[in-house]
Amino acid sequence: GSETVGTATERCIYCDSKNTVKRGTRKKKLEVVQLYFCKDCQKTFTPQKIKGRHYPLKVILDGLSFYNLGYNLEDSSRLIKEKYGLNLRPSTLADWVNEFSDLCKYSRLRKFGMKLFSPHQVVQGINLYHRQVYKFRIHQAKLALLLQEDIKNYHFEPLREFLEAIYAECPHYLFKEGERASETKVNFNLNQVLIREKTNFANRVANLVLQAVGDNKLRHEVLQQFMLCNDSVTVATEVPVYLLPEDIEHMESQLDFEIPVKIDKVLTGHIDFIQVRNGAVHILDYKANAAKERPIEQLTLYALALSRLTGLRLYDFKCAWFDEKNYFEFFPLHIVYKLRERQPRVPRNQRSLGILGESQKK
Repeated sequence: GSETVGTATERCIYCDSKNTVKRGTRKKKLEVVQLYFCKDCQKTFTPQKIKGRHYPLKVILDGLSFYNLGYNLEDSSRLIKEKYGLNLRPSTLADWVNEFSDLCKYSRLRKFGMKLFSPHQVVQGINLYHRQVYKFRIHQAKLALLLQEDIKNYHFEPLREFLEAIYAECPHYLFKEGERASETKVNFNLNQVLIREKTNFANRVANLVLQAVGDNKLRHEVLQQFMLCNDSVTVATEVPVYLLPEDIEHMESQLDFEIPVKIDKVLTGHIDFIQVRNGAVHILDYKANAAKERPIEQLTLYALALSRLTGLRLYDFKCAWFDEKNYFEFFPLHIVYKLRERQPRVPRNQRSLGILGESQKK
């Protein structure tokens, strides 16, 4: 087979090296898979780590998604037949549901979601033509259940109202005229800001799902679709947000935020993932090489915008970016609001006598 330079995202499954090249293809019963050769350990491999399966991974993932939307095993198998032309036994799909239950946490909410919405109503959305196409999607059942079942989430009702209003009320013209938040340079004061590196459930999901994606341009979309249908916390994807100059002025003058950016037109953006968990609204961004990225300014602007659009406090938000291996998290409030040093309290009797400590004299 022909040998061409492989993409940097295809690490060797044996030694984790990026020094790999494409080395032809191998035809399986239901698909053609790309082979790679590692120049470091001299081994040939396929990047898909799930071996020995009769069905392509993308079929397995879609089967899980259909089922967790609320379709029964038979209907989910029928939908796979319509999409891929493959005969899938309902019992095989049941085995997948059981095997991947640890990565499909929505399964525990599924029966409750089915009481609220039919399978074709659970995920709703529209395509937003904002310079390019953004597929805004919202999981109606998950959002309703998360706000109902956890007392810490009760006050996030304005988030649901905002998301549901996007269909009819999104000011599309702003996204055609505005400046993109991801391209805006803001010199935030990052002193005393803690960026936590941790392992998150999103890493495990991305590690599985992205094995099924051959076209890098589809990575976001496929991951968004799977997380929205199958995890227990992702409630919306590609959410349009905007921040007006007067919004920034208000937050600086009324909330004492430090936002060192001067704009004369609207800032716009689209949030990859919005999650509701542990009493907080999480704004997530997938970055292919997360360890080398620092989209702190972009995510902070998204949080400021979402706070203004929903009326929720910035205190309620967390921001993070991630890939298959790394997850970095921070509080946007800590970026824009610094605690002032308190002056030592002077006893009232000393104040009346004009007695000051050394620190006050300075």
